[in-house]
Amino acid sequence: MTKNNDAVELHKMLKGKIEICSRIPPNKIFEDEATDKGILDLIYTPGVAYVAEQIYRDKELAYEYTSKWNNVAIVCDGTRVLGLGNVGPEAALTVMEGKSILFKILGNINAYPLCIATQSKEEIIRFVKLIEPNFGAINIEDIESPKVLEIVEILQKETSIPIFHDDQHGTAAITLAALINALKIVNKRIEKVKVIIAGAGSAGYGIFKVLNKAGFKEIIVVDKKGAIYEGREDLTNTLPIKSDNNNEAQKVTGSYANSYKIEIASKTNKKNTSGSIESVIHGSDIFIGTTGNGNLLDIKMIQSMNYDPIVFALSNPDPEILPEDAKIAGAKIIATGRSDYPNQINNAVVFPSIFRALLDLRIKDIDENILIAVAQSIADLVDLKHLKEDYIIPKINDPRILPIVTKSIKEYILSQGNNQ
Repeated sequence: MTKNNDAVELHKMLKGKIEICSRIPPNKIFEDEATDKGILDLIYTPGVAYVAEQIYRDKELAYEYTSKWNNVAIVCDGTRVLGLGNVGPEAALTVMEGKSILFKILGNINAYPLCIATQSKEEIIRFVKLIEPNFGAINIEDIESPKVLEIVEILQKETSIPIFHDDQHGTAAITLAALINALKIVNKRIEKVKVIIAGAGSAGYGIFKVLNKAGFKEIIVVDKKGAIYEGREDLTNTLPIKSDNNNEAQKVTGSYANSYKIEIASKTNKKNTSGSIESVIHGSDIFIGTTGNGNLLDIKMIQSMNYDPIVFALSNPDPEILPEDAKIAGAKIIATGRSDYPNQINNAVVFPSIFRALLDLRIKDIDENILIAVAQSIADLVDLKHLKEDYIIPKINDPRILPIVTKSIKEYILSQGNNQ
C-alpha cells in the first residue's frame, strides 16, 4: 500500500505531470527599454499571417513551419485502461500524461493526451480525422477490443498520417524482440516451436500477426471460449435465430462474428486443436499471456509444457502466473509486464523510438515487416556475452534504442524502394 499512497501523494503535489512551454525565451518576444526590439510581430500578428498564407498554398509546409512534425496525439476513450477496465476518460488522463512523459524523455516528442467523452467507434474515428491537421502521427491507446482494431484499420486507410496502436503494434514488436533472444538461450528455432497466445484482444492479435509474419509455424490463440480454430461455431460469420413460428433455428449470414478472430483462425492452429488453455498448453514451448487475468496458469500447466519452456505472463498488474511459481514449475525463461521483476516486456521500450522514426522519415503505413525490423534491431542490442535468463531485452532507457530503431526502419523502407 505504501507505493500506492506514494503515487497518490505525488500526483496530488504535481497537479498534472505535463505542461506546454514556449520554445522562445520571454525576453526575446516583447520589446524592452534597453533594446527596443522584440519578435512578437513575427510569431504572432501581423507577421504570422504571411506564414499562414504559405501553408494555405501548400499544406505540407505545416511540417516545416509548425510543430506538426513533432506532435503526436494520444487518443483514448478510457474503456480499457491498464488492468482497470472501463474507468472513463478522466481516470485515463493520468495514465496518458505518464505516457506523454515517456514520449518526451525517450523520443523528444510532444505527445498530447486527448481522453475523449465518447465510446462510439464512429465518433472516435471522426474525432481523429478532425484533429489530424495538428499532428504528425496518432497513438491510439487503451480502447476496448475489437472496437479498437476496427478504428485503427479504418483510420489507417482514411488518414494521411501514421496511426499507431501501442497495445497492438508496440506490444507485438517488443514481445518478438524478447522471444528472439529467449530462443537463443534455449537453443530452439522459430519454425520448430509451438506457441500458445492467451488472449485475442489487441495485444494478442498484434502478437499473432507479427509472429506469423516472422515465421512461427505453430501458433494457437486461446480466448475465453478456448482454442481458436477454423469452423468454431461462433466464428462462422453467422448468427442463429428463431423463426416466428418457433420452427427449427435458422442461420443468417452477416458481420456478427469477430472478423479478427476469424483471421486468427484462418492463419493459425492448422490441426484445428480445440479445448481450454489447460489442454492446448500441453507440449508447447512458449506461452504468451495477454488476457488481463491473473493466476490463469498453475504449476501443473507449466510442467506439461515442452522442455525449457518460455513463459511470458504479460498481464498487468497481475500476471497469468507469478514468476516465482513459474520458476518452481520449471520455466527456463520468464517475463512479465511488471517493472519489479526481471525481463519486463514493456512497449515503452519501442514506442518512443518507433514514433521518432515515423515522424522523421514521414512514414504513413505501419506493417508487420517494420515491426519485425524493429524487434530484430532491439534484440541485437543484447549481445551473446550479456544475454542470460534474466536479461533478454535492453532496459527502457537504453540510449542505443533510438538510433538503432530509426536505422532499422530506414533500411527496411529503402529496401522496399519507396517512401511508404
